[in-house]
Amino acid sequence: MPSTQWREVFLPDESTEHAEQAHVFTEVQRQHLKKHGRGRALHRKQVAALRAHFAVEEGLPAYARQGIFADPSVHEAHVRLSNGNFSADRAPDIRGFAIKVLGASTPSTADVEQNFTLVSQETLKVTGSAEFVGIVDLSTSAPGAALRKAAKKPHMTRSAVANFRDMIKPFSGFATHDFFSITPVMFGDYAARLKLRAASTTINKEARKDLAADIYARLADDGLEFLFQAQFFEDEVRTPIENSSVRWDAPWLTVARLRVPRQAPDEALAEAIEQSSFNPWISAPEHRPLGELMRARQAAYSLSWRNRGAAP
Repeated sequence: MPSTQWREVFLPDESTEHAEQAHVFTEVQRQHLKKHGRGRALHRKQVAALRAHFAVEEGLPAYARQGIFADPSVHEAHVRLSNGNFSADRAPDIRGFAIKVLGASTPSTADVEQNFTLVSQETLKVTGSAEFVGIVDLSTSAPGAALRKAAKKPHMTRSAVANFRDMIKPFSGFATHDFFSITPVMFGDYAARLKLRAASTTINKEARKDLAADIYARLADDGLEFLFQAQFFEDEVRTPIENSSVRWDAPWLTVARLRVPRQAPDEALAEAIEQSSFNPWISAPEHRPLGELMRARQAAYSLSWRNRGAAP
């Protein structure tokens, strides 16, 4: 059974450190601004913008009936599919699958906007936010500067290489790949990592050349249904809260279904979604992100949002 005995670890003066780290992402944004105009620091390349419905499952066990999952319900949702970098679709990358659930409610809060941000990797091989930011800094630096930084911090290079090995694993497309939260969120009194299970096992070998064309070709013929699953904390050995490099050893439970109906590209929707903020900290109190890495992301998201002048 899931446990409520999870704990977060707060580092001394971490808020100051997180604020300083956020400026690395500001520099990444500044570099992109010169080449591509105003936009996000990371996951800037929007592949597709989709309308969807988020349907909470019936008959969930008591421990899963928390927050927006307390009662069976169906909510409108917006979906943003993205590449982490500006490179071609066939290049190694971390893909993003962000979901904005609209008009949900919880036992304590009405009309909640709940954001879930998932990526194509299940784990992130870093020891904390400082190492993650170091990898971002290393990967976005000019070659000469990157070599100097790598020489000073060899452990950072090893971590970057380990994560790159995950990035180069084949990506078959947004409809046929699983996506993960990597870090946990609150699930009421419980804690859980999240997963979006692929909607199809039929792989299009040409998808990697044009990921948008693949998803819209599928949606021209029929809708897609993804399983939204939660993996609950049991103990710190098998399901550690703070260690993003560990694949949790616990069962997945389907708590909702993301239904994406037939649709064609919509320029107005794409612009609205591009201007919107997909931030895991936009959430019901029952689903607050957990862990030091996510608290660091909160500072980075806030600064990135202000720098690009996004819609509220």
